[in-house]
Amino acid sequence: MKYIYLTIFLFISSIANATYLLIPMDEVQKNHLKAYGIAFWTLQNDIEVSWLLNYRGGSFMMEYHQEIEEECKIRGVSFQLTADFQANQIFAEIARPDVNMDRVKLEKAPKVAVYSPKSKLPWDDAVTLVLSYAEIPYDVIYDKEIIEGDLSKYDWLHLHHEDFTGQYGKFYGNYRNAAWYIESKHELEQSASELGFKKVSDLKKFVVKSIRDYVSLGGFLFAMCSATDTYDIVLACGETDICMPMFDGDPADPEMNSKLSYNNTFAFKDFTLSQNPFEYEFSDIDATNYRNVPQDKDFFYLFDFSAKWDPVPTMLCQNHQKIIKGFMGQTTAFNLNLVKSNVLILGENKTYNEARYIHGEFGKGTWTFYGGHDPADYQHFVGDPKTDLDLHPNSPGYRLILNNILFPAAKKKKMKT
Repeated sequence: MKYIYLTIFLFISSIANATYLLIPMDEVQKNHLKAYGIAFWTLQNDIEVSWLLNYRGGSFMMEYHQEIEEECKIRGVSFQLTADFQANQIFAEIARPDVNMDRVKLEKAPKVAVYSPKSKLPWDDAVTLVLSYAEIPYDVIYDKEIIEGDLSKYDWLHLHHEDFTGQYGKFYGNYRNAAWYIESKHELEQSASELGFKKVSDLKKFVVKSIRDYVSLGGFLFAMCSATDTYDIVLACGETDICMPMFDGDPADPEMNSKLSYNNTFAFKDFTLSQNPFEYEFSDIDATNYRNVPQDKDFFYLFDFSAKWDPVPTMLCQNHQKIIKGFMGQTTAFNLNLVKSNVLILGENKTYNEARYIHGEFGKGTWTFYGGHDPADYQHFVGDPKTDLDLHPNSPGYRLILNNILFPAAKKKKMKT
């Protein structure tokens, strides 16, 4: 009987002495995705979070509060109660100059916006899907809000898998008679007219330039799928008309490819635009149509960066796995030959000459581009059912998205390239 009392006493003593709560992000974590939501929720409650880079998969540590413990239990997130001396030992280990780890303090929950049509459901986009699953709040904004200058209200912006070129996703070849395509085209044209633009492509050019200015002033931009290459294409084309008549009612400039200005782009150079309206492709930036990568060999590899010297890319690559299963999208992977030399490659498959996850700076802000549509669905088609993230709570591909969500909460450090 005395041993039972002793066990109870030691348990109560451990709780009483637990001044920190550790959320491990290695293989022991039951729900990696919801763990990010706990970190975000903690910041919302004005409690500082330490992101322990390269320590047990990029774990989180915060002062112990019973409310955080209860929230972890409710959301099914693994945690460990940690006494003060144990936490100090961890911090001391991380601070050693001979280990590739660092402690980054997260101070304030970023205000998050997702650029997406209001009619889209959360599962139409991987980012809104995982934000909803992790219980991280976000606002949906679209062209009207950007025209009205609302971008300045947000710290972080995600671009829905958008076609910024005004070619309606290049779905014309396969879906021009589909009701959803006709309705979407009508809605975009009506919106452009109401906002004072003659063509959808003109509206999107204004939006792209507004987002560029947002990043220049210190905003954090994250984009996936076709929002990556079409964004850069519009920056490169300037005022050149690249839309065929079925998209905007007038002829495209036949010399469009000779008029591209790659100096204006964030990520890509020397690319060639597709001038075929029936081709489900915008340019040769994307490798989807010629990659010929068998599904069982479709992986990309995250780079190791110095946590103490390169904290930004280290944050963006935190994971419990370094080899990530590939997944397709309208823009699946970026041709390495067309990525600018000053762009930081975070994840690639060098065997197939593909970059999958890239990052850079522009002005005072940063941008990150991530190829593919849904990290938990290898080939997601139009009309496919939504992904159930309860079946993928430890998805390393989705973790990369959530790394970007927390990144703006960190004290800014200059990225070394």
